[in-house]
Amino acid sequence: MSAEGEGARIAPRPDAEGKHQRLAGFALARFEGWALPKLAAALPAWVMPDHLTGIGLLASTGIAASYMLTNRDPAWLWVASGLLVVQWYGDSLDGTLARYRKIERPRYGFYLDHLTDAYSTLAIGLGLGFSPYMLLSVGLAIAIGYLLLSVNVYLETHVFGEFKLGHGILGPTEARVLLIALNTGAAIFGPLRFAVMGVPFTPYDVIGLAGVVGMLGLLLSRASRNLETLAALEPPGRRRGVQDPPT
Repeated sequence: MSAEGEGARIAPRPDAEGKHQRLAGFALARFEGWALPKLAAALPAWVMPDHLTGIGLLASTGIAASYMLTNRDPAWLWVASGLLVVQWYGDSLDGTLARYRKIERPRYGFYLDHLTDAYSTLAIGLGLGFSPYMLLSVGLAIAIGYLLLSVNVYLETHVFGEFKLGHGILGPTEARVLLIALNTGAAIFGPLRFAVMGVPFTPYDVIGLAGVVGMLGLLLSRASRNLETLAALEPPGRRRGVQDPPT
């Protein structure tokens, strides 16, 4: 993420006009709220938020390539896990560094943040899909589901003025931890393939499909709640500028 990226996982932050509030309740938010400022304070002065954003992008590309290279050697799973840590470092720390030094660029950061998120999600999803550990259809479904949730978040930001970073207790960092756990298991025990109606599956596919179902459920739940709220604020048939009569 960019100069206004994932580092703000606890305290709300306004956008450039002071309107959009950032809300997050991820499982690891408290840990990151403690660790990221300390890491930012330790960085030399020449390191800038955009440098960290670039590190995150390069790591995402490397993760995708590592998953694809597991077709030749499963040892690349360890490389993918290491790069997931590097990607977390760059992706999470750029926003924290900007706030620590008070050099935020809210609109620039918001735009670059979500542009790089979209690339990273698609790259890692494709990398998994072209590996022997996940069906391509599942990898694409994960990427599509995540991007649909992201679009909903952007719409909520515009309509309600609240930028809700995550869905439930799972966010980008939690997803990285889960991938590292899956990589470790696959590197030690192999793909653990099994067939369902003649289609080969692995634990990556099962967890990936569960994630897709969960994302779609969250999307439907939030969309339904948002539409209900908006319908109450803007009832059908009401003329603009006409107030309700006093009761």
